[in-house]
Amino acid sequence: MTDRDDWAPKSVDLSTPNAARMYDYYLGGKDNLAPDRAAAEMVLQIAPEIRIAAQQNRAFLGRAVRYLAEAGIRQFLDVGTGLPTQNNVHEVAHRTAPEAQVVYADNDPVVLAHGRAILAGSKNVDIVQADLRRPEEVLENPEVRERLDFDRPFAILLVAIVHFLQDSDGPEEIVARFRDALPPGGYLVLSHVCGDALPDAVAPVMEIYRRSSTPIITRSTERIRGFFGDLELVDPGLANVSAWRPETVEAKRIAERYPQGYFLAGVARKP
Repeated sequence: MTDRDDWAPKSVDLSTPNAARMYDYYLGGKDNLAPDRAAAEMVLQIAPEIRIAAQQNRAFLGRAVRYLAEAGIRQFLDVGTGLPTQNNVHEVAHRTAPEAQVVYADNDPVVLAHGRAILAGSKNVDIVQADLRRPEEVLENPEVRERLDFDRPFAILLVAIVHFLQDSDGPEEIVARFRDALPPGGYLVLSHVCGDALPDAVAPVMEIYRRSSTPIITRSTERIRGFFGDLELVDPGLANVSAWRPETVEAKRIAERYPQGYFLAGVARKP
């Protein structure tokens, strides 16, 4: 990414580290700038495990989407999608079910601009501007309603996004509203940074993100579990992202090496 790509809105301050671009850097992507890389490297100096955790979180997303597609889910609403990278939700879903409908929702102008450029011409996929902090803005968006049938089972994906909600935003109430929107047979996919895994790193890492475009809030295992409410967690329940149905020797080895994950994740079904 150059200092000012053609798709980057001129109103966007590219001199401030951006959480989505920092995540892209952890993943080994190219859609990041010098301020993002500098901030990300500061984080990695404190907790080098975060790079592996981010990569494993992305792998979890792919496994979860594939699991749902194979279970018959044909509609996906990915909220707080972040910058497009490899194995995006629509790509994974369409390998199993080309007819699957996917909507990405984000309020970051950089994500929206880049996403629209990358997704132009893609079938059965839309990207809309909407804010996680205002669930109705997502759920009642005309493009979302046109693409997805809320009377049929669909999956809501809140992957690596709820930890950007401040406690003052009311994260439990926000996630509950998304849960309530699911019909019977629908699923919630959620992953979240857990403060239990690297307690000594929490304060300095949060301070770096406080100076970025989006501060981050780590939460305990029990608070993260609470986001699923009375939905039924599928096996293996709430787990380290690398331990959620690992498919490779590497993922299994990482799960054994880091049993208390920096990212916790789960997939839950509404009865």
